[in-house]
Amino acid sequence: MIKIICVCGARPNFMKIAPLMRVFHGNNHFETLLVHTGQHYDENMSKLFFDQLGIPKPDINLEVGSASHAVQTAQIMERFEPIVREYQPHYVLVVGDVNSTIACGLVAVKLGVRLIHVEAGLRSYDRTMPEEINRVLTDAISELLFVTEESAVGNLSQEGISADKIHFVGNVMIDTLLANREKACQSQVLSSLKLKPGEYVLVTLHRPSNVDDPRNLTAIIAALAEIQKEMKVVFPIHPRTRKNLKTIGREAEVSGMENLLLREPMGYLEFLCLMSSARVVMTDSGGIQEETTILGVPCMTLRENTERPVTITQGTNRLVHATTEDILDKYRQCRQLQHAEDVRYPKLWDGKAAQRIVRIIDEHFRSSDASQD
Repeated sequence: MIKIICVCGARPNFMKIAPLMRVFHGNNHFETLLVHTGQHYDENMSKLFFDQLGIPKPDINLEVGSASHAVQTAQIMERFEPIVREYQPHYVLVVGDVNSTIACGLVAVKLGVRLIHVEAGLRSYDRTMPEEINRVLTDAISELLFVTEESAVGNLSQEGISADKIHFVGNVMIDTLLANREKACQSQVLSSLKLKPGEYVLVTLHRPSNVDDPRNLTAIIAALAEIQKEMKVVFPIHPRTRKNLKTIGREAEVSGMENLLLREPMGYLEFLCLMSSARVVMTDSGGIQEETTILGVPCMTLRENTERPVTITQGTNRLVHATTEDILDKYRQCRQLQHAEDVRYPKLWDGKAAQRIVRIIDEHFRSSDASQD
């Protein structure tokens, strides 16, 4: 029996861990312990994602909550270590690039437990992003690195990581999207918001470079003020973004925009439904760049770089400067585009990434076990 601790800590992790847990539970070679670090600590939202995605209730919740990067990472490590010591797993599996990823990875390797990183090798080459630091460090200490696109293989090779550790398997986020797309279409969210397909823009913003910088946030709001004169804008607003709007004195202005619909963060199925039918998606999220690529929906990414270049070369994504002028220019370009009817899926984005990952872990354990005999 192969014992694995699977870690999730933030909402983007939930979509990545869901297909893995499903495949693990269907394979009698594995025994899993699911640990939720509580990095995203909104109980209602976490429960909603777990319920909608069919993720089993976490065996353990570390309940870390919000804090500075250093404090949060330290608390996760402190609370995760006794779990690893007690459970004695063969592997610890982490996903993505949040603080939980590197914190639990460090604990595992310091205790001599092999580390698995799902979604390895992505690089923006922007070390001002906390996520980039987490990615680089996690990859450097991992035993098995599962990558989503071919550029990631090259990134890891350039960093001196042995080729036998790197496995190009596809994208578990897309496994989740394809498994839930039909269910999401049954959502009533469009009718509840009085929206028609193709007649609104969907916006998400949370990155510090956009929402913590008053100049950039002001420029984005000015662009949204113009866009909402032409088309409805749906904006599920991140708590950090709402707080910063209030700080710079723009909350009332945004709330008063007639065609801008401010909403609380949504469940996965509701958001997937909105994303599928949007005329344009405007975001600074990594995962949404991938999801819009599969959905064929034009995506504007308000960033200077992306660690997911395949969404530009093969997908519907384009990078946008955080200036009012560039946002409006790219929006008007995207608005003229039709949804891609013949979507060109990136290689191996076929809904079977989790199956490949579990098979390779099984083979790795057997071969390493045999070599120790």
